[in-house]
Amino acid sequence: MTTPFPKTPTFMTIDEPFRFEGSVFDLEVEGRIPDSLDGTFYRVGPDQAFPPMMGDANPFNGDGFMTAFRIQGGHCDMQTRYVMTHRLKAERAARRGLFGHYRNPFTDDPIVKGVQRTVSNTNVVPHAGQILAMKEDGPPYSIDPVTLETRQLWDWNGQMTATSFTAHPKIDPATGEFFGYAYAAKGEATDDIAIYSFDKHGKKTWEVWFKSPYPGMIHECAISEGYIILPLIPHVMDIERLKKGGIAFQWDGSLDQIYIVCPRGGEAKDVRFFRAPNAFPGHVINAFDEGGKLYLDLPVALDNVFWFFPDQHGKVPAPGSFGTEVTRWCFDMKDRNSKPVPVVLSRMAAEFPHCDDRYVGRPYRYGFMQATDPTKPYNAEKAGPVMGFFFNTLLTMDMQTGKADEWFAGDTTTTQEPVFAPKSATSPEGEGYVIGVVNRRAEHRSDLVILDAMRMSAGPVATIKLPVRLKYGIHGNWVPTVPMY
Repeated sequence: MTTPFPKTPTFMTIDEPFRFEGSVFDLEVEGRIPDSLDGTFYRVGPDQAFPPMMGDANPFNGDGFMTAFRIQGGHCDMQTRYVMTHRLKAERAARRGLFGHYRNPFTDDPIVKGVQRTVSNTNVVPHAGQILAMKEDGPPYSIDPVTLETRQLWDWNGQMTATSFTAHPKIDPATGEFFGYAYAAKGEATDDIAIYSFDKHGKKTWEVWFKSPYPGMIHECAISEGYIILPLIPHVMDIERLKKGGIAFQWDGSLDQIYIVCPRGGEAKDVRFFRAPNAFPGHVINAFDEGGKLYLDLPVALDNVFWFFPDQHGKVPAPGSFGTEVTRWCFDMKDRNSKPVPVVLSRMAAEFPHCDDRYVGRPYRYGFMQATDPTKPYNAEKAGPVMGFFFNTLLTMDMQTGKADEWFAGDTTTTQEPVFAPKSATSPEGEGYVIGVVNRRAEHRSDLVILDAMRMSAGPVATIKLPVRLKYGIHGNWVPTVPMY
């Protein structure tokens, strides 16, 4: 490599490029890994393989880099590997960066015109005997669950024709049916939306196309037994801005956040748009139906979260200047003229949630997430400055009361997204373990922690010592050795 990485926040401190593919057999454990844990924690995040062609890049533009923690019999093995996308193959062949700004093909080197640009760095999800590495700007890649070898770009054998696909599909635990969607579904900055479902074997069971109220970002979705919900974020794409070399998304504080609701198996005419005041709907906790009403739980940030996508004047809110509300939205599906009704469950700055996967789309009680607790100390002298996203606690939230049982990771440690693993397939909801990577910033390395989900404040039951530093991942999932579906 003849060009160094830039000394900018995206590539500094704990987020320096890691780039090492390999494995560690039988990691060191402090405490005891519960005997009932038998499965793999897959995670993925951006890890730029080559210095960016444009001189810098936002955090979402890095190549997809997967980690698998295989846990069985009280032991844990770790494996890391890049998602071998068409994009990464092209750059490896050239031994340099070839792709320009995030989601802007007009800024690419001409030699990669027409090459699939997705980096598959946002989520890894199991489906039909494979692992799908996903990012919302293109189709997923099929990954071998054991070797992490990249198999192929995946469009369900031609059944999915949209040019993009979500990184946040949902799986119905009763049937194994897989729900996903595409926005900008006919190319960047288009206002087309497609919703799909596939059975547990990968056969398409539903497809519907319709227009978005504006060409904005739809990062997440939720399902209930009767509906799919797509939260539309007021980050707007514009094809002319892209052609001029501009940013992919621009925050528009004049637009509503919109909750797009479609009956499962419905048609375009059945889609409803529920509008709410301008805000940033975050990652979904869960959704469910009850008494003719649809409920959706998620954190809502009260301003623009993404500092790298400012408004038309180049402005972004100062860090910590706005709050987050863990909100339960109620949609009256019997009244065509109804408006969404929010109830704030908590004002904790919590995000990156999971629920117990066995309760997806059903009434439930517990959410598992990370949060920023500003009352806790941070030792910048030892741990270094924090750049970008900052979380310092893992927690279990009672969604009936909004109360949280949390574990503070320490004054030189930051947390990454946690996942939930039940003690067994038949254990009560919430009886299980919260598993997540934490960054030991003063030591420039990471650990994997396992906590009892019902006793979070007691601290980890096991700390798996990692001899390496893992960059901030985006999302992952716990996949039991014996499938649920």
